Amino acid sequence: MKTILNALLIFSLLLVAGSVLASDMIVGSEMTYVTQKGDTLQRVGAKHGVFWKTVASDNGLDIKQPLTEGTSLKLNTRRIVPRIVDDGIIINIPDRTLYLFKDGKLTLFPVGLGLLAKTEISEWKTPTGKFTVVRKRKDPTWYVPESIQLENAMKGKEVEETVPPGPKNPLGKYAIDTSIGGVLIHSTIWPGSVYRYMSHGCIRLLPEHMEQLYPLVEVKTKGEIIYEPVKVALTDNGRVYLEIRTDVYKKFNSIREQITRTIDSRGVSDRVDWKKIDKLLKDESGVAEDVTLSSSAINTLKSTTDNGKNGLGQKIFDFFRVRFKKTT
Repeated sequence: MKTILNALLIFSLLLVAGSVLASDMIVGSEMTYVTQKGDTLQRVGAKHGVFWKTVASDNGLDIKQPLTEGTSLKLNTRRIVPRIVDDGIIINIPDRTLYLFKDGKLTLFPVGLGLLAKTEISEWKTPTGKFTVVRKRKDPTWYVPESIQLENAMKGKEVEETVPPGPKNPLGKYAIDTSIGGVLIHSTIWPGSVYRYMSHGCIRLLPEHMEQLYPLVEVKTKGEIIYEPVKVALTDNGRVYLEIRTDVYKKFNSIREQITRTIDSRGVSDRVDWKKIDKLLKDESGVAEDVTLSSSAINTLKSTTDNGKNGLGQKIFDFFRVRFKKTT
């Protein structure tokens, strides 16, 4: 029961302030998950929004060995919510997460996104941009895009124009159509592809997660797909948290520069430990970590700054004192 409750906390957070949303939100936590029958590292990662190789390394597991049912795994799901809206959907590509804001409540789900590769036919990366939900479909028919038909033909595979509802339909049981051409939010018959970049641009959810999302989303719901690999959050008690994700679509020349710009924009560059940040940048764990400079370090920096100011002030005072004496 404790494991189930911990898992639920990952995907649902009731905002106490009602319609007044906090400027920064950190969700998730360090938790324990007990593996179930049929679990794989990829499936556990997809359930909880944790990179499956991180699950393995944090628990000392051999990625070549299957998981044993009943194994206790340590997971860290802590993350920073990239955008906060009154109502609507935010999908952040680098953290592979869908955030649904509705009636003062935030619900989030790990998602699978577009392939990194670019072919001669098309580019399969999930696009960014604002959208509106235009239709909802239960037991949907998949109308195969011409680009995918052409790709299958070039690979010598069977070319289908439509795939009816059923166990072979890649859309699974539910599909939500967006106003961005060719981009659907849907369940999948390939759960191992969730929380990875393996789709043709669509947003995939685990079947059990899509069961939860589908009734919550209404036609005309507004949304936006964004690309923010670096996120900063300030807590009420003055702590600074930083989350660094892989720039998987290579949109930035330097993530280090993006980190500096993001921290500077929040006005906290003198309150963070850059050594911690460099380690986070190297690890790319995808977990929101406290990078606040220690109190002693802040006091030392403040003392040094104050002394520098006092020294400069004294020099200016002495300069004008000498000039004043010369003129009298």
